[in-house]
Amino acid sequence: MLLKIAGLFFVALAFIGAFLPLLPTTPFLLVAAACFAKSSPRMHKMLLANKVFGPMIYHWEQSRSIPKRAKIVSLSSIVIATLWSCYILPSLALKLLVVGLVAWPFVFLWRLPLSDGNKEMITGKAPEQSNPNQGQSDLGKSGQDKPAESQSVEEK
Repeated sequence: MLLKIAGLFFVALAFIGAFLPLLPTTPFLLVAAACFAKSSPRMHKMLLANKVFGPMIYHWEQSRSIPKRAKIVSLSSIVIATLWSCYILPSLALKLLVVGLVAWPFVFLWRLPLSDGNKEMITGKAPEQSNPNQGQSDLGKSGQDKPAESQSVEEK
């Protein structure tokens, strides 16, 4: 119950962060997904089914990687916000404080690996997202083999 409440709290923070420029969205959603993975599979699937954030959460859970576009957007946002802050702030001490505060997140994001060629996840078409009501057992071997066979025919 406590993890479910924490997950809802982090989803609320992520929602607020979508509109406030200095509050991050994705890290809060990752924490919420971790909370929901332990406490509420239904809410975890709802996060994974999100068109915008679902693929990023999926990649993070599977391989601790992020899509190239997300990396570029986040690093660019950090640089632009830092430059703007340094331009506006009057004292050198405040400018150095801003640069110091964003240095670790910038390096952390810079060093994150990019997602491998999971095209279906980058485009937002995860197996969990294609039909949220359909369970893993319904996919079966026949549902997974048909796309593989059609791909191999197309490649020839």
